[in-house]
Amino acid sequence: MKVLIVDDDVVSRMMLMHMIDSTASGVFDVLEAEDGQDAWNQLDGGAEPALVFCDLRMPRVSGMELLARVKADARFAGLPFVLVSSAADGATMEQALGLGAAGYIVKPFDGARVAAHLAPLTRTPDEQPAATLRRLGIDATRLLLYLGGLQRQLVSAGTDLAALLAARQVDAARAQLARLCEGCRTLGLHGAAAGFEALRSAPDDAGLARELEAAHRAVMRQTDATRQLAT
Repeated sequence: MKVLIVDDDVVSRMMLMHMIDSTASGVFDVLEAEDGQDAWNQLDGGAEPALVFCDLRMPRVSGMELLARVKADARFAGLPFVLVSSAADGATMEQALGLGAAGYIVKPFDGARVAAHLAPLTRTPDEQPAATLRRLGIDATRLLLYLGGLQRQLVSAGTDLAALLAARQVDAARAQLARLCEGCRTLGLHGAAAGFEALRSAPDDAGLARELEAAHRAVMRQTDATRQLAT
């Protein structure tokens, strides 16, 4: 699995490469690009990274320009793209998220935030519903009730967690994320559980939106599969 690091500063690239290796040694092959144009040439030439970390300010093609180009191309529109900057500029963050960025990391690099973006790529596959039924000792009808309850929790958690983060009540947000993590794990949704667990170390609005959306999709997939067992 490949990760593309785009930065005109070789030291920054080396630091991020070390952090990726420390987080998941041997899992990722790291590709390097010295600016946005170099990165585009690699993508257009057939490179297939699973994730891009891209500096914001670079010569030739900036990170924001590369992000817009990537998201406008059907070949790469689904590629997770994380912008990196030395400045926590709220307007720039909002612009990046509006263009489809998966997140925004401020230098110096925070290992927990880097790990949170890598976590979705290394998750354990979700448990098959039949295995969940055996493990919990319940029938498909009961599992559907549990899944419905979890879906309602996810809906309310979006508003509740956003309010907690806005109020800087990080410990309370982490406690709620832990409950969501345990609920997902109990129902065999290992990917969503891992996402919430990774987010607990450094919760933010972008990560919250990403993990809630992923969890919603996981619940819907599991619900559809369980309904097939119930018929």
